[in-house]
Amino acid sequence: ILDTVNDLSRGKGLLLRAGTVVDATLIAAPGSTKNSSGERDPEMHQTKKGNQWYFGMKLHIGVDSQSGLAHSAVVTPANVHDKHPLPDLLHGSERRVYGDSAYASQKALIQGKAPNAQDFTNQRTRKAGCEVDEVKKAKNRNKSKIRARVEHVFAVVKRLWGFDKVRYRGLAKNATRSFVALGLANIFLARKPLYAQLRP
Repeated sequence: ILDTVNDLSRGKGLLLRAGTVVDATLIAAPGSTKNSSGERDPEMHQTKKGNQWYFGMKLHIGVDSQSGLAHSAVVTPANVHDKHPLPDLLHGSERRVYGDSAYASQKALIQGKAPNAQDFTNQRTRKAGCEVDEVKKAKNRNKSKIRARVEHVFAVVKRLWGFDKVRYRGLAKNATRSFVALGLANIFLARKPLYAQLRP
C-alpha cells in the first residue's frame, strides 16, 4: 500500500527525491508475561532512551525533505541502533540527507547508497571539556527546521491513527500495519495539494 501511494504521489509531482530526512520512533509492546505462553514477545526487545527503559519495536522512516511524505520504512526490534537501517531508508538519488545526532558520522553508509548526497545530519555539539560548540549548535538549529518534517509523519501515525502501541505479536504483522499507516499518513498530509488537483 505504501509503495502504491508513493507511485501515485510521484505521478502527481509530490515526491521530488531531492533530499531525505531519516528518523526512528519507538512503538511500545506489552511487557507483561500474563499470557498463554507465559513470556514476552520474543521478537520485541528493550532499549534505554534517556533515563527510561522501553520495550517494543522501532519504526524507521525516510521522508522526502520537501513534501514531508514518507517514501521508505523499516521495522526492527527496539534495541537496534538507528544508524543500521539507514541504507534501506535512502532511495539513492538524494542530494542531501538529514537526521538527528544518532546518524552523526555515518558518511560512509550514506555514500554507499546515495553517492551524490551531502551529509546534513546533526552533529554533536559538546566538546571534551563539556563546552558547547556554538557554531555547530547554530548549524544544527537550521538543519532541524527541515528535519522536523519527519515528526509530522510520526504525529499522524501515532496520534491520529493510534499506532503508539503494537497490536500483534511479532514484527511481520506490526510491520504490515506500520506500512499501511504510513501510506494513509501520506494521503492525509498531501490532502491539500491532492484536493487542489481535483478541483476544476
